Amino acid sequence: MTTAKQMTKNAKVVALLKRKQGATLNDLTKATGRLPHTARAALTGLRKKGHSIERTRLDGVSRYSIAAGD
Repeated sequence: MTTAKQMTKNAKVVALLKRKQGATLNDLTKATGRLPHTARAALTGLRKKGHSIERTRLDGVSRYSIAAGD
């Protein structure tokens, strides 16, 4: 019997941020089940670990992504 390795919540966040279009706060909360303030805290944690998180606004909605080369 083989089982797929489950992704941690932080791994899910990183995967979403690496997408070409990045991720909205709503994307992050749906994928992880976290509340918005906890999802934003996860972004801060990733910054402290050395990831370069970029924030852009499109039509009044913030999109987050990991900077190219990170």
